[in-house]
Amino acid sequence: MTGVVLRPIEDADLDGLFAMMRDPVAVRMAAFTAADPDDRAAFDAHMAKVLAAPGVTNRAIIVDGRLAGSVAAFVMDGDTEVTYWIDRALWGRGIAGRALALLLAEVTVRPVFARAASDNAGSLTVLRRAGFQIIGTDVGYANGRKGDVEETILRLDHATGA
Repeated sequence: MTGVVLRPIEDADLDGLFAMMRDPVAVRMAAFTAADPDDRAAFDAHMAKVLAAPGVTNRAIIVDGRLAGSVAAFVMDGDTEVTYWIDRALWGRGIAGRALALLLAEVTVRPVFARAASDNAGSLTVLRRAGFQIIGTDVGYANGRKGDVEETILRLDHATGA
């Protein structure tokens, strides 16, 4: 496995992250995405907001010196949640799992929650391997598919090793 490290997101990362988050295949798989993945102004406004928000941990995922995606923890309705995005060219290499483990070592609050489209087998596998347990499902409008999509809700109660 190649070296995976996390570091704070820098302005120089934004072009690369924007490109990753507008990949149509990745947008469809993630489902719950920005309303218009091609809207750079909206992306920049969102990133400025989340990067400045207290209590949000945003990290760039670096693999062998190259930007490979992002991983974050944030509070939504009182619950800490995690999310990640990996460059589609790097899917299937264990990067998401390693990045999530590193984030969970840094963000030690428990429980922590995650959500993924129920048909996103790759993401569900990453989360289950990290120790998350499925606690339910919900249906919501997913911009990435322009319709309602079932999502699986997961919870991690105990720290796992990085």
